[in-house]
Amino acid sequence: MPPAVDAIEELHGIDAAALPPELLQPTRPYVLRGLAAHWPLTLAGASAQAGAAYLKQFASDAPVTVSVAPPQADGRIDYRPDLLGFGFAQQKAPLAAVLDALLHHAEDPAPPTIYVGSTTIDTWLPGLRARNDLGFGAVQPLASIWIGNRTRIPAHQDVPDNIACVVAGRRRVTLFPPGQLRNLYIGPLDRTPAGQAVSLVDFAAPDYDRHPDFAEAMRHARVAELGPGDAVLIPSMWWHHMQALDSYNVLVNYWWRQSPRWMDTPMNALLHAIMSVRDLPPAQREIWREAFRHYVFDANAQTSAHIPETMRGALAPLDEARARELRARLLQGLNR
Repeated sequence: MPPAVDAIEELHGIDAAALPPELLQPTRPYVLRGLAAHWPLTLAGASAQAGAAYLKQFASDAPVTVSVAPPQADGRIDYRPDLLGFGFAQQKAPLAAVLDALLHHAEDPAPPTIYVGSTTIDTWLPGLRARNDLGFGAVQPLASIWIGNRTRIPAHQDVPDNIACVVAGRRRVTLFPPGQLRNLYIGPLDRTPAGQAVSLVDFAAPDYDRHPDFAEAMRHARVAELGPGDAVLIPSMWWHHMQALDSYNVLVNYWWRQSPRWMDTPMNALLHAIMSVRDLPPAQREIWREAFRHYVFDANAQTSAHIPETMRGALAPLDEARARELRARLLQGLNR
C-alpha cells in the first residue's frame, strides 16, 4: 500500500497585486488559495465554452506546439513503456484550433490527450496579462500558459521558482523536496519529454516491485488539489507532478530566478561534470570532490583572500563581464 502523504501548507488572503517579498524568495511550498480567483480569465473559465472564447480574443495566429497522445496513454505525457521513444507526438496548430479540439472532446469518455505546455503568454496571447496578472514588483518573471484535458505530467524539477495559477478545471499537485532525487527514479538527463528530466514512476499505478524506493519518496510527498483561482508556489528544484482532473484545464505560471539573468543554468555544470569528473578513478574523483567543496559549495571571502584582487580571475566575485569571459574560455575548451 502507498504511504500516507502530507498536505501542502496553505496561505489565504495574499494580495495578488503586490506579492509579499518573502514569497519571491521561497524555501518551502505553499498553496495560495484564491490568488487568481478575481481574474476575468478565471471567471470565464467556469464554463469551458466561455473560457475558450475568452482566450480566443487574445490568441495570435502563430501556431503553438501541441502534444497529442492516443486514449490509451490516459493523459500521460511521457516515454513509451520500453523507454525507447515517447508515447506522444507533437504537432503545430493555431491556439484557437486547439481550444476547439478540447471542446469537441469534452464529453468523450476516452479522449485523445491534448496538451499545450509552457507557451509564452506575451508572444501567443498578447494583451491577456493586462487584466490577468500578479504583482511581482521589481521581479520580472516569465509568464506561460498550459492548456489541455486530463493530462498527467511526470514529476520533474525546474531551476526557477514558480507560482502556478489554476484558472480553469482542477489539478492535483504532488511535491517532493529536492533531496528525494534518489527515490524518484529519474530518467535520462538529455533525452526528455519536455526539456526536464522526469520520474519514470507512473503515479497513477506505481510499480513498487520495479521502483521500491518510491515508497520512501511518498513518505516525503506533499499533495494538494487546486481549484480555479488557486495557486501553488513551488520553490526552485522541488519535484512536482501535475495532474489535470477535468476535460478542460488552463494554468498560468510565472518563473523567476533569484540570480542574475547572465548566470548559466547549473544543469550545464552538471553535464560538464559528468563528462569530465564522474568516470575518473575513485581516488582522483575524491580529490575533485574536495576541490568543488572548496571553490564552489563552501566558498567564502577567505577562499581567495591570499591572492591580490587584480589576479583573482575566476575566483573574484562574479559579474556579467566576468561570466562572459568564463563562458568564452569554456567554449574554447569544449570546441577543441
